[in-house]
Amino acid sequence: MKVFLADDEIVVREGIRESFPWDETPYTLVGEAPDGEMALPMIRDTNPDIVITDIRMPFMDGLELCRVLRAQMPWIGIIVLSGYDEFEYARQCIQLGVREYLLKPINASDLREVLDKVSRQLEEERKAIEHAASLRARMESGGKFLKEKLIGSLFAEEAVEEDAGNVISELAAMGCPVPASFYVVIDAAFSPTGTGQEAASSLAQASGGIAHASAGRNGTRLLILGKTQEDAEEQAYSFAASLVQELERSECTGIKIGIGEIVEQPEEILQSFRSARHIRHVLERGAEKQAVILGVREMGEVTEDKKVSSIISDAKLHMSRNFSNPNLMLQDVAKAVNMSKSRFSTVFSQQSGQTFTEYLIYLRLNKAKELLRGTDFKSSQIAREVGYNDAHYFSYIFKKNVGMTPSEYRSQYQNQPE
Repeated sequence: MKVFLADDEIVVREGIRESFPWDETPYTLVGEAPDGEMALPMIRDTNPDIVITDIRMPFMDGLELCRVLRAQMPWIGIIVLSGYDEFEYARQCIQLGVREYLLKPINASDLREVLDKVSRQLEEERKAIEHAASLRARMESGGKFLKEKLIGSLFAEEAVEEDAGNVISELAAMGCPVPASFYVVIDAAFSPTGTGQEAASSLAQASGGIAHASAGRNGTRLLILGKTQEDAEEQAYSFAASLVQELERSECTGIKIGIGEIVEQPEEILQSFRSARHIRHVLERGAEKQAVILGVREMGEVTEDKKVSSIISDAKLHMSRNFSNPNLMLQDVAKAVNMSKSRFSTVFSQQSGQTFTEYLIYLRLNKAKELLRGTDFKSSQIAREVGYNDAHYFSYIFKKNVGMTPSEYRSQYQNQPE
């Protein structure tokens, strides 16, 4: 189980990071952040199973982070930490689907007990979903089968755009309302199709009505609902990134995913599907070996590979010039290259083979190694030079990625070119 930690108190993060026996447990700490705003893109990058978050944090507090996670990534188990023993916080946490609520200070045994409890809950839910999916796979009739057939009819070659409104009405009559201000279609191809379709269907079911899946000949088509155009784009890219991870976890190969243009009317859903399918076909004709997710620009103009590569090159240049800023976040770089956060996160990972966070750490540690080899700066000064306000956290990140402490690295490599 992958665990992510969000808390603005350095001493709390250090305590959990250093005092909890991670290596002796089935849990891995995959990242940490001092507030919800910084945590959110990192959570999208690392895709943890469990998020531990403080209630009171600057910029985006724990409750708001919980709201976003519940809406966009409802499969994540949330544990809330707080120094405030107040009923109102506990009540709001329960409403937001938080699994456990712990009061500070906490010790390793308390945390292990809670992690084990949440882990068991998640495993039981996943087994239940897998069992239900297995039963559904053996059923050729019933409400879900009809629903998927109706969703699929929106994408069929013989579909008539004018019939889309009737399909939406039929779905609503079945107790599956899918009205939205904006729609966007995801077209995914993978192999083996059966296994991947099960994974996609389960993921759509866990989306809280945001995504609706229908099996296709080579994979799955998904209808994504959005309240605004930006929300539809964020949901589509966030869901597509999660879909890739689920397909890879299910050992699917040949993953190609196209995201269509965002449309407002049910009659335009077929248009969104056709643009998504076109992008997927472009990818299948290409030489990419890994899953690639591309989007469609306004008015349906397809974003070409060269354009995307150029944007990512600009993003890396921006990061190389600003990595020493400790407040540099994914949304800052996304804004600099005129992309939404979710879209940028997904495209950056697919084009670079690294998440935004991994690449930022790569830049910072490369500079740190250069300073350790060529200067007598103290470790705390080097930490500040490369974008870390906390020298202890810098040392932790350095050892985790390089395999030795900064002082050990200096002792071995000082005055030597790498």
